[in-house]
Order: sequence, then C-alpha cells, then structure tokens
Amino acid sequence: MLQEVIETKLHNTFEPEYLKVINESYMHNVAPGSESHFKVIVVSAAFEGLRLIGRHRLVNQALADELANHIHALSIHTYTATEWKAQNELAPDSPMCLGGSK
Repeated sequence: MLQEVIETKLHNTFEPEYLKVINESYMHNVAPGSESHFKVIVVSAAFEGLRLIGRHRLVNQALADELANHIHALSIHTYTATEWKAQNELAPDSPMCLGGSK
C-alpha cells in the first residue's frame, strides 16, 4: 500500500514525535480505492529553525519517487513540537475537491 510506504519513509527520515498520513483520494474524482491524494502531518525536531518552504522541500525529497510516479496531490503540514502544541495538536481540514464531476 502506498500509504504505508509514505508512513515508513517519513518515519525513517524525520523520526517524528507525531506522524499521520491520510489518504484523501475519496474526496476527489478518482476510482474507489485509489491512493493518489494524501495529507501528511509531521511533527519533528528536524524542522527546528527551518522556514515552511525548507520543511516542505525536505518532505518532497523524502517522497521524491512517490511524487514522481504515484501521488497526484500532497498536502503537507509540518510542525515542531512547540508549534504542534500551539495548534492544539490539530492540522487544518482539507477542502473538498472542486474539480471534475463527483
């Protein structure tokens, strides 16, 4: 399963305090059971001192093969432990897809 591959790569790369990988493909105009749209929430000390763009680059590098070959869309939410606590340990909800006919 692609979701498990993503979880393993992010866990191995960032040793996160919190990691959640959510398959959001059902929110889009894709075949049932698809694994093409994901949301990742990663809380890691690896993000200390990095701006948002730097954090996203690291996630994109960790998932380069999946992004090139399997993932159509990836919503990335990266936090340090302090930021995650300030967010009340919640990431924003993803909007429903507005493209295609569903």
